Amino acid sequence: MATVAAKMRRALLLLKPLDVYPPRTATSSKVLRYLDDRCRVHKETINHCTSIIEKRFPQWQLVMRNDLSQSIRHFDLVITVGGDGTLLKASHFIDDSVPVLGVNSDPTNSLEVEELSQEFDATRSTGYLCAATRANFEQVLDEVLAGKKTPTELSRVSLKINGAKVPTFALNDILMAHPCPASVSRFSFRIKKECGETSHLINCRSSGLRVSTATGSTAAMQSAGGIPMHISMPDLQYMVREPIMPRELDIPLMHGFIKPEDRMVISWYSQEGMVYIDGSHVYYKIKHGDEAEVASDAPVLKVFLPSSLLA
Repeated sequence: MATVAAKMRRALLLLKPLDVYPPRTATSSKVLRYLDDRCRVHKETINHCTSIIEKRFPQWQLVMRNDLSQSIRHFDLVITVGGDGTLLKASHFIDDSVPVLGVNSDPTNSLEVEELSQEFDATRSTGYLCAATRANFEQVLDEVLAGKKTPTELSRVSLKINGAKVPTFALNDILMAHPCPASVSRFSFRIKKECGETSHLINCRSSGLRVSTATGSTAAMQSAGGIPMHISMPDLQYMVREPIMPRELDIPLMHGFIKPEDRMVISWYSQEGMVYIDGSHVYYKIKHGDEAEVASDAPVLKVFLPSSLLA
């Protein structure tokens, strides 16, 4: 156990900034107090985690997630404090060599949500991928350092556009769509198998195409009617969003799975297009005639997960 702790000497503490909270323009004093309380709790969690990290790591560095712009290297552990958004941001700068431990700085209180549901949305951070909170951070970190916790390897989506690799890997999903959500997207795709076989070409007019990992299958994919997958599954799941009058032959392939050894090839036929990675902040422009290739051959992300996700 001492050997594991000795190997983890350098930690990066990545924080959700405080300015992500809404500006103080609400007219309700209860809403204002609620927003102030969210900032206070987040600050207290940061201070608590920092005081523990100072004692456990000879070398550590604090970075706000908005300031992250280069690959994360020369660290033995990344600790994110915020929610899933902060962990997702970290994942875009990490390969498969550095594990991540997420701390949910302000977990949702279900009783509070119910009590305030008729006044405003009191939902806090989801923290689906976060193994720790302020309450148990010290215990969880010590278990990591003692080798009692093992990170789970999560599949990610790799993307090529016109044969060029996109440097960002998606932990949750990618969405290919027109930049205007009211516009129709026109594209075609087929699944190419490792053995050389391919599905027939599916031509689509729809609001876009989403491809998710198992991690992302319980997010937007599930909301759209997709199938939740166990987080350890290496397959990708895809869904054509709101297809317009698909051929009867194509209907079974509007939603399906991409095996780890296979890939999806998409041809884009709208004048404009975007490929969004894990939400709206990371995106790549595409245009008529461009070809994209999606697969699950990206480096895995090593994450210390909550035990509830491993059952």
